[in-house]
Amino acid sequence: MNLLSKQRPSSVLGLTFDGNRLEGVVVRRSGSLQAKEAVTATLALSPLGGDPLLVGREIRNHLDQAGIREKKCVVCIPSSWVLTLQTQVPELPEADVESFLQLEAERGFTSGHENLFVVNSLAKTAGGEQYATLVAIQRNHLETLEKALRAAQLKPLSFVLGMAALEAGGKEGLPNGLIIAVGSNSVEMSGTAGGGIVTLRSLDGAIETTGPQKRIDSDLIAREIRITLGQLPAALASELKSVKVFVRGDLARQFIGDFGSRIQNMGLRLETMDRASAAEFSTALPAEIALSPALAAAANYVRAVDSGPELLPPKVSQFQEWMGKRAITKKLGWAGLSGAAVVLIIIGLFAFQQVQITNLEHQKSELLDKTRPVHAALAEVNRYKPWYDSSYRALNILKTLSQAFPLNGREVYAKSMRIANLTDVQVAGVASDRRSISAVVDTLAKTNVVRTGTVTTPVLQGPAGQLQYTLNFQWEGDGSGN
Repeated sequence: MNLLSKQRPSSVLGLTFDGNRLEGVVVRRSGSLQAKEAVTATLALSPLGGDPLLVGREIRNHLDQAGIREKKCVVCIPSSWVLTLQTQVPELPEADVESFLQLEAERGFTSGHENLFVVNSLAKTAGGEQYATLVAIQRNHLETLEKALRAAQLKPLSFVLGMAALEAGGKEGLPNGLIIAVGSNSVEMSGTAGGGIVTLRSLDGAIETTGPQKRIDSDLIAREIRITLGQLPAALASELKSVKVFVRGDLARQFIGDFGSRIQNMGLRLETMDRASAAEFSTALPAEIALSPALAAAANYVRAVDSGPELLPPKVSQFQEWMGKRAITKKLGWAGLSGAAVVLIIIGLFAFQQVQITNLEHQKSELLDKTRPVHAALAEVNRYKPWYDSSYRALNILKTLSQAFPLNGREVYAKSMRIANLTDVQVAGVASDRRSISAVVDTLAKTNVVRTGTVTTPVLQGPAGQLQYTLNFQWEGDGSGN
């Protein structure tokens, strides 16, 4: 489902779930982006384990208390809800890649395709190798979440991975590097390289709780990074040279201080992020939502920036669902009716074709009867055409020659002329000198009725100092003399 091709709303509510903790923010686009109403709350019921109607009612209560009236929403799915699988894509035609990935999903995930909704993210290395990360989520999780959102009077437009929303740096694609996002109850890690997601994990046990105090286990996270880099193909691992950390609150200083030295020892560059979205907002962002994936997902959606694989299943209309059920229950009957319909259509097409051919043959016969007198007249015209030449070619040749010779007739004059086939002309005569003959030749050559390069004038010495010449050329003028 290509969401980027749809008309984007000017405002949308971004939601994210971290265990039972709910975060939401309304992002509106009015020339520039604005972060409007926001909500942070702890749900009494689990979003996936509780009754969807009760969960939705609780979400609606928190939204009402925060003054949020926006109905359209974009939801961030946490990494703990999904399963991932990575595979290398062989050199295949683009049309066959999707089928290959479906087979890999059936082999790699224990649950069947009917129980899982599977999407993929493709990454290509600098050497041309292509890898795919398959992301699967239980269909009943998605159905439960959708029911809860509808009960909260919300209309989900998109389900995206919260980590992918943080990584979406713009329309130019996903930047290379690792991301560590520290929430209130969980720590997630993802990595992008070659324009796609290459790793996605939820780090269990990374947050240690001692009474009211919380502490992030830097050693555990550093160890998980080393394990992840070791498991990735070398071509992808070599592109992960930085670690971006999204952490807020009192945990930030303690974690960054402990974590920074460990990252540097691994040869990685540490970047501490102060906001979740790369978008520009018209006003400063409140600290409680500045690093929230909900803000990033909502800002990406209204800006038509891709937030990674779409996890909201495409909707099937009631008519399509009804047709599907009918096709399953009466498959053989429909197959027989379809086959009979095809045969009848083919027979009807052949009968229609034969009727058309018969009609065309009849029309052809009538036209031939009408054209017989015309053909007879045309044959007579062609028969007598040579006797009715109205072009007067011979007269035009004489006219052109008379205009080429001087009027006094003393320097050069013609004694005889022969015209063969009304194209080959030969003139014989006498001239007082060669200059006079050349003048006649030049005059003929300049006309557009004498073929270029065909004028020849053999000259012989005659009696009494006169020159005898023979002028040859080919005529190519039309009937008008032009």
